[in-house]
Amino acid sequence: MLAVSDDAPLLADLMPWSVAPLRLGRDWVVAPDERTLRSRWELLVRSEGAERERLFGPSRARTLRSAVAALPGRAAGTGPFAQERGPCPAPVRIQHGPFDEQWLIPDQRLIDAARPELWRVADERQLFVVEQGYVPKEAGPAVTVSAVLPDGRSPAGRPGRIRPLHRRPGGLEPNLAPGLLAFLRATYGSDVAAADVLAWIVAAARPGAAGCSVPLSADPQLWSAGVELGRQMCTVMVRGARSGEKPRLPGGRRPYVRAALPARPRELCYDAEEETLHVGDGRISPVPRQAWEFQVGGVRMLELWFQRRTEPAEPGTLGAVGPASWPQEWTSDLLELITVLALLAELRPRQAELATGPGLTREHLVSAGVLPVPAAARRPASVFDHHEEGPGGQFALI
Repeated sequence: MLAVSDDAPLLADLMPWSVAPLRLGRDWVVAPDERTLRSRWELLVRSEGAERERLFGPSRARTLRSAVAALPGRAAGTGPFAQERGPCPAPVRIQHGPFDEQWLIPDQRLIDAARPELWRVADERQLFVVEQGYVPKEAGPAVTVSAVLPDGRSPAGRPGRIRPLHRRPGGLEPNLAPGLLAFLRATYGSDVAAADVLAWIVAAARPGAAGCSVPLSADPQLWSAGVELGRQMCTVMVRGARSGEKPRLPGGRRPYVRAALPARPRELCYDAEEETLHVGDGRISPVPRQAWEFQVGGVRMLELWFQRRTEPAEPGTLGAVGPASWPQEWTSDLLELITVLALLAELRPRQAELATGPGLTREHLVSAGVLPVPAAARRPASVFDHHEEGPGGQFALI
């Protein structure tokens, strides 16, 4: 593990603009597959009166009478949902917690706090850093990176913050402390880009009770090694979203379905000796022990993934609407998750190599004028270059 100075800069100093996790308000707006969300929507809009209200699940922030703006870049109704009769908006892929990619209905009338400022900067150039909740004495990554919009949920501990790499669409204006890139370029005597800082953060960040800290090396060679390691970790975490190539384990180590998964598997267990994951009567192998044991906040990621897809929901609710049998796409998602966790586990020992040599402290950054960060850098940038539809179909004033 990385050694951390008490004076190491915080992630909040290096990437100053952050957004709180999404607050969904109702779990049924997220599902592991698109068809389930469309079925839930159809059932809801076919219902009337008190039945629609019961299925909807009103909260203080959202009721059937709430009229709110459409999410930036998304086509959805803006009038009260009590009047909704139209088709389901096209579900979008999100990161549900650290490593679980699911689908979300992008309708702000259904979400208590959707964080529109994140949607405004979400595009094919954007990456999101998610600070994981701190759990003392528990191993696991301090941050994760996602190419799709993350909800910021943490399996245990307090939810972390979401930090976009860029403050504006199109990969413009890095979300970094003003002057940080120039300071690092002068320190290392080479070009340093925002993506390099992101890569170092992924490789070197450490969780802490006071917030995630990021030890910075003063050694140019160690910096380069950490950036290269972080790039590899980012490539795995975003699952080929930028390169177009999905992560793969070497031949002979790739997991395959050895026995078909049943229609309704009820339990998940692991045979370490045979490196086999048992999904009910189904079998997947080889599954490295490190993938099975991979945890965030003290929670095994494979167990959490399986639980979210098989845990019974309350009968008669929209959450109980789901596929009649285990879809093939879930099996594909599971194989991909095993691969991601195994590859990250293989890279983890190399993080310890970054713990040598002198470091750059907060005092160094203060002396260089990088810290303290100006208040404006902690607020979202003004990115309005087009009209957004407000409540009731009116254009939002910008």
